[in-house]
Amino acid sequence: MAKIKRPKIYHMCSLGSLMGYGGKKGEWSTAKKLKKIKDAGFDGFVGRVFMVTPDEVAASGLVFACTTDLGGIREIRPKLREIKAAGARCVNVQMLDHDTLTPRAVEVARRLMDAAEDMEMDVAVEMHRDTCTETPEKTYALAAGYEKAEKKPLKMTWDFSHPAVIKHLSPPYWERLAERVDLIQLAQQFHFRPFNGHHAMIPAVDHKGKIIPEFVHWLEFAEQVMACWLEAAEPGREMFACPEQIAGGYHLSVFPDRWKDVQVVRRELDRVWKRQLKKWKAPA
Repeated sequence: MAKIKRPKIYHMCSLGSLMGYGGKKGEWSTAKKLKKIKDAGFDGFVGRVFMVTPDEVAASGLVFACTTDLGGIREIRPKLREIKAAGARCVNVQMLDHDTLTPRAVEVARRLMDAAEDMEMDVAVEMHRDTCTETPEKTYALAAGYEKAEKKPLKMTWDFSHPAVIKHLSPPYWERLAERVDLIQLAQQFHFRPFNGHHAMIPAVDHKGKIIPEFVHWLEFAEQVMACWLEAAEPGREMFACPEQIAGGYHLSVFPDRWKDVQVVRRELDRVWKRQLKKWKAPA
């Protein structure tokens, strides 16, 4: 009897996690950042096509998950061709604008997914600020509109930090954030950025390296996401999990070292994944 292939997690690291890191000669090169990511135990990285060359992707030995913006239908196929040529394994799309109306968002999503199917690419639309999925209401309206038109659900990338902050949620988070369990289970890309109801990114540890209570509350939610996903996971399903501890406005000056912190998040996510994977049974 053939051995059943269990679901697999790919721990991804955003290149944004290493933004600003370097030495006396300046910021590390992309090639050095990719080596740092691999040496830290990550399976892949998240970035944009302008950040890397196809040769760097191939030489890294890492899985590439590409993020891209999408402003309209005319951009779809040119951008997907460029991403495919760069060697991306999956694509995360931050689509349109915060004031895009749902009918327009549905139209673009339908064309995007048609092109992805034609080009045999794994594409998902992200729940993200300053896009047509900026709020939970807009996200689920898009999903419902797409499903009504296409008679199938929309594949999405989940970053729950955005709706958690919009709604100013208090832990536990699961009941308010898991409105569409079926869409969580359909997804493959998850941006597991630690959050609370007032900050879209919180550290995992304090300056002494001790895990903070707010991170524990978030990790309980992340484990529920993984448990939910595994309940419906067919043999061989893949999850791409990115901690998304990145530079920019997310990272406050009082936070501890970001690169050390993101490695703690990866470690803790791997721990809860393994715990939930032990309970996995192939759907009948």
